[in-house]
Amino acid sequence: MHIERFAPDEILKPFIRQYVFVETTGNVINRILPDTSLVMAIRHGGAISDVTGSNNNQLPSSLITGLKKSPRLINYGAGTGNMLIIFKAAGAAAFFKQPLHELFEASVPLDNFIAPDKLTLLQEQLVQADGNQQRATIADQFLIQQIQNYKQDQLIISALQKIRLSKGQIRIRELADAHYISQDAFEKRFRRVVGTSPKQFASIIKIKSIVDSKVPDASLTQIALDAGYFDQPHFNKEFKLFTGLSPADFFKVPRAW
Repeated sequence: MHIERFAPDEILKPFIRQYVFVETTGNVINRILPDTSLVMAIRHGGAISDVTGSNNNQLPSSLITGLKKSPRLINYGAGTGNMLIIFKAAGAAAFFKQPLHELFEASVPLDNFIAPDKLTLLQEQLVQADGNQQRATIADQFLIQQIQNYKQDQLIISALQKIRLSKGQIRIRELADAHYISQDAFEKRFRRVVGTSPKQFASIIKIKSIVDSKVPDASLTQIALDAGYFDQPHFNKEFKLFTGLSPADFFKVPRAW
């Protein structure tokens, strides 16, 4: 599997983290852990299917995937080329009018959100492009056209920063109070812009911080306590839901995804 990454145009950086191009020569299965970003995928060659659990679902050539709370196994067929547009948290709201929590745990064909003629033209341009750098430029041009005087919700941006700084260890009531808004109104606003509830988002941040910062030979019990878990079984359950593996099994082998 060959992976290339490109930064978006400066205009798009508040909304898009990066473009990722995945290309395969042989058949590859990739484990994808939950993240804080919605992802738009446009395939320009080959075939991709979701083989999570007992699934074997062929995925459409273009789709948008909402936030998820559990991992997926994605099978890339030989000779596949796929462009991933990785949005920043709350970034996708600049391009889609629909409440983004409706995409939670879902992968939806992109033609539900983008006019089929525009999408077809974009796919044709990506297929004909001379390399991934040119594909990234094509994606820039397309996405810049979709933004129309969008202003980010600064309350939600502030809340996201507080969740990250706390590594997910913050009460939702505290977040709402810190922004002088009722908890109910805050949660509705957060779900619409980010794509999931603040509690679920904080949970993703919490487990991601553990996965990203685990050092060799560190005690799993101490890791659980440091992350705010009061008992090992609760930690083990949430960790396995997030990764598909127990903490001991997950950290036993080198990360391959």
